[in-house]
Amino acid sequence: MSGPPRIAVGMLWQETNTFVPFATTLETFRAQYVWQGAELLTKFGGGRIEVPGFLAVLRDAGAEIVPTLAAFAASGGPVRRSDFDELVDGITDRLRQAGPLHGVLLALHGAMVVEDAADAEGEIIARVRAAIAPGTPVGVALDLHGHITPRMLQPDTFLIGYREYPHIDMFETGERVARLMLDRLAGRRRPTMALAKAPMIVSPVNARTAEPPLSEIIAAARQMEASGRVLHASLFPVQPWIDVPDLGFAALVCTDGDAAAAQAAADELAAQAWAARTRFIPELTPLDEAIRIGLASDGTTVIADAGDAPSSGAAADNTAVLAALLRLGADRAGRLSYLALCDAEAAAMAARAGVGSTVTLALGHKLSPRDGAPLVVTGQVRTLSDGTFMQYDAGANGMLAQYGLTAVLAVNDLRIAIRSLPSMEWDTGMFYSVGLDPRRAALVFVKSPSHFRTAFAPLAARILVAATPGPACPDMRQLRFTHVTRPLYPLDDM
Repeated sequence: MSGPPRIAVGMLWQETNTFVPFATTLETFRAQYVWQGAELLTKFGGGRIEVPGFLAVLRDAGAEIVPTLAAFAASGGPVRRSDFDELVDGITDRLRQAGPLHGVLLALHGAMVVEDAADAEGEIIARVRAAIAPGTPVGVALDLHGHITPRMLQPDTFLIGYREYPHIDMFETGERVARLMLDRLAGRRRPTMALAKAPMIVSPVNARTAEPPLSEIIAAARQMEASGRVLHASLFPVQPWIDVPDLGFAALVCTDGDAAAAQAAADELAAQAWAARTRFIPELTPLDEAIRIGLASDGTTVIADAGDAPSSGAAADNTAVLAALLRLGADRAGRLSYLALCDAEAAAMAARAGVGSTVTLALGHKLSPRDGAPLVVTGQVRTLSDGTFMQYDAGANGMLAQYGLTAVLAVNDLRIAIRSLPSMEWDTGMFYSVGLDPRRAALVFVKSPSHFRTAFAPLAARILVAATPGPACPDMRQLRFTHVTRPLYPLDDM
């Protein structure tokens, strides 16, 4: 290779939940971002996610960067086929027009499902490979919750997942992938992949990488890397709310040209995960009990409403928590309680009424009508916001959050942040940006299974995970799976 390497960069990122009643469309992506061509080089700003990690390494190496497309839709229902094709074409068309390339770097989630295809990432990689010269290496960064399939392990393709959950190493994962690409192009490394899976799914509530049992398997993976036995060992506890064949915990290993060693290491890690399967079952607190504990205890009690988590694909419009708060008298407890709810129609009605107005709103279940009916409440509009704020807590720090038009409704002691878009509840800015200080509240509800801990643990006197309903409920045995390959733990007794 003469001259600097020409490396294309792209991103197509969505995590699917097949149990929600709505699709992910091009407009869903556009509500967050779809950046094309040169926009990819500047729009991320100081964001600490994968693509900026790619770019930092490539720029330091003096590589020529060929930008394609970066599209992000967070989590939601299956992606509409025509919109998926348009986005993938946005990458592959630019690859065909780019001229000779030495490599391609992709940021994908790993658990995207298209309405007519269970393995979106396998298809993306295949279509990218078809758009470039045979033998051109492709490096892929993946979320730790990816659904890893054999189709994703295509020739001249290497894949590396996040090491941390909560996800605080997205940027560093991008760096790792880009460095391995440069090593591959310089002839220093020959990335060789192997995959092993265990027939189990894991609730993210009890799958944090710094705590047992997952931390023990992570330690084994890091030891394999430190000893030089493997280049990279990635573990994927998987997005458990996708009803697709061959779902399971994956170990994905990359070695320097040694396929047998890669497979042996992957098999060991998958076997270790299987041996620990019963320890992954989460301990949940009944919702009413969690509320009573928070109201009766000193300090701020942060409660995970994991069943309605938008970062797990739910609509974030379930009223189970609000109904329980009202039923238990939290609205007249003399202490504040905070929660968020996604309802664009209600946010617009509150905005039309204006700050200081008293309004009666039918809240919730606009996107998830089969899971419940709207709840009618009357309160005062306290603040209005466009829902855009910079995230500063670890994770997606440096990226703008887009919640859309947001209204804070005060129902006596309750403060309900009614927003228009279901976006990740990872950052304390979701409350601070609309004038709500979580430290002043007795109860703070966050629709997230685990990642919220990074931001909210420092201000919490205690953290509880409530047994809340919804398409992302932390006990997957409550959902009806019909397409997964059985038997599958813990759905089946194994």
